[in-house]
Amino acid sequence: MTAGSFAASELAQRFGLELRGEDCPVHGVGTLATAGPGQLGFLANPRYRGQLAETAAGVVVLREADLDARAGTALLARDPYAAFARIAALFEPKPVRPPGVHPSAVVDATAVVDPGAHVGPLVVVGARSRIAAGAMLGPGCVVGEDCEVGEGSELVARVTLVVRVRLGKRVLVHPGAVLGADGFGIAMDHGQWLKVPQLGGVVVGDDCEIGANTTIDRGALEDTVLEQDVRLDNQIQVGHNVRIGAHTAMAGCSAVAGSATIGRHCLVGGGAGILGHLEVCDRVVVTAMSLVTHSIREPGEYSSGTPLMDNRAWRRSAARFKQLDEIARRTRGGDKDPA
Repeated sequence: MTAGSFAASELAQRFGLELRGEDCPVHGVGTLATAGPGQLGFLANPRYRGQLAETAAGVVVLREADLDARAGTALLARDPYAAFARIAALFEPKPVRPPGVHPSAVVDATAVVDPGAHVGPLVVVGARSRIAAGAMLGPGCVVGEDCEVGEGSELVARVTLVVRVRLGKRVLVHPGAVLGADGFGIAMDHGQWLKVPQLGGVVVGDDCEIGANTTIDRGALEDTVLEQDVRLDNQIQVGHNVRIGAHTAMAGCSAVAGSATIGRHCLVGGGAGILGHLEVCDRVVVTAMSLVTHSIREPGEYSSGTPLMDNRAWRRSAARFKQLDEIARRTRGGDKDPA
């Protein structure tokens, strides 16, 4: 095979898949609707099964149960989407970033940068910080004082680690993210706000990914913690002293208030909010735009909010909502407060 091209049999062997049909080269990936003869597509969602008969994809990754609808070459997988993700990674271009420190970078004399790390243009590395072998700091990144960037971790561009931020191995942080800024700690004193010092840090476990413009505040006394393999989308707010369990994923624009604890293998939908000082157990799904106002102690799927409807219908429902208390009183046969 040429560079950037793989035989279907090679992909099967590399990723533990079963080849059905003729062996053929694969030089790219796509959807069932867009992939061509030299490309690989996948079927993970049953609603697209009808596209198998019409797709021009040279190879399709699918489950054995869907093989009868595929006339051409197929790769059988227990989880077609996961298999597709691994194969697609072979075709993702990776920029070459040679080790070394760019002449425009500013590195404090007390910082330690491994010779195998890449420190790009206009990067700042603060006092007593450590950059491990294979780490990559992209253009304009700022690593403040007492921070650590683990082996193979990458700060893509304009990432800020403010102070006392420790990244594990193979952590990927996308542009504009800010880790270790002040947590929102204030106390009312004689009618005006008094700032509470934020003396903790941020700890991010191995293999985490943090999306663009996401913010993770440092703890007030103890650290804000992301355990291993946590995946955060873009524009997420994580408050001080939050703990997020391993393998949890959160979609864009969701937010977690201070001192909340989220368990392992949880999914938080876009725009969802979790109030402070709550606990969410393992294997919980919070659907998009929901607001978690109390601790969740049983695994499962949870939702809140008002479903989308025609505006006129919504306005009528909103007016009736104001009447619910009166209706409840009437159904109880008196004016006693049902609460």
